[in-house]
Amino acid sequence: MQSVELEDSDIDNDAVNFLANALKGNMTVKTVNLSANGIGAEGASTLSDALKENTAVTTIDLQENWVGAEGAAALADALKVNMLVTTIKLGWNESHAQGASALADALKANTAVTDINSVTIESAPRVHWHLLTRCK
Repeated sequence: MQSVELEDSDIDNDAVNFLANALKGNMTVKTVNLSANGIGAEGASTLSDALKENTAVTTIDLQENWVGAEGAAALADALKVNMLVTTIKLGWNESHAQGASALADALKANTAVTDINSVTIESAPRVHWHLLTRCK
């Protein structure tokens, strides 16, 4: 299995914990789609801990959850360690300037990420600027 597709599945934090524990040692899942589940900052933090250990996931889709600035910051911390994730989708998450700032800072250290969907983040231009400056 290379993809976990649980979009709009009413995933709660217990299910996120289960998935995160499974991902820590998983070497085959490349894509995780948990969009439209409302998992929040706690779920994003749990997934972030798993991403720090995971050596296979390249795409994570957390669009339309309530990740917030705290969850985006946790994901940014994971991106400082995980150099395999290339795509992260965080649109419609109320991450605000603090979350975008944390992601932009993470991109200074992480050169693997090439695509961030950050619709509705007020300072998304800063995140995208870091991606563009690496393309010189």
